[in-house]
Amino acid sequence: MIDQNKIRQGICLLLEGIGEDITREGLIDTPDRIARMYTELFSGMEEDAGEHLSRTFHVDNSEMVLEKDIAFHSVCEHHMLPFFGKVHIAYIPNGKVVGLSKLARTVEVFARRLQLQEQLTGQSADALMGHMKPQGVLVMVKAEHMCMTMRGIKKPGSQTVTLARRGVFETDPLLEERFFRLLKQN
Repeated sequence: MIDQNKIRQGICLLLEGIGEDITREGLIDTPDRIARMYTELFSGMEEDAGEHLSRTFHVDNSEMVLEKDIAFHSVCEHHMLPFFGKVHIAYIPNGKVVGLSKLARTVEVFARRLQLQEQLTGQSADALMGHMKPQGVLVMVKAEHMCMTMRGIKKPGSQTVTLARRGVFETDPLLEERFFRLLKQN
């Protein structure tokens, strides 16, 4: 459970730690604003991705389903700076599919936590495999990290790409090749 009071206290300490006056006009409401914002940004802490994947629909075919360009934003657990980008999800149904919005909702559950991109990729793939039981899943995440842009090496525009393959995507290179071909299509 998110404790807004602890967040407010922490932000006051942080502001004092960087030499700010927490009583100055521009900062008086900042701890409260950040506590409310963190409640939204980290709402995935209390969510179960399975809720979004529990409603399925029967299908007779087992052709690849691809949902691409799912925009997301998250917060890196190392520096607590944002990272954001696109997620592409493909799966091979095993007699059932979910509504397309449920794929995006699943990504959101994991993105709205302190996160690592590698974890977000794997957690999304594992949730789909675990709840939908498809023949296979492939999740690709492409993101820009503010810790690479704002601090340290300071390389804006650099992107990190992560991939998680499960089921038949691990054993059938033609499926993975088809996934990448479909991604290139407009």
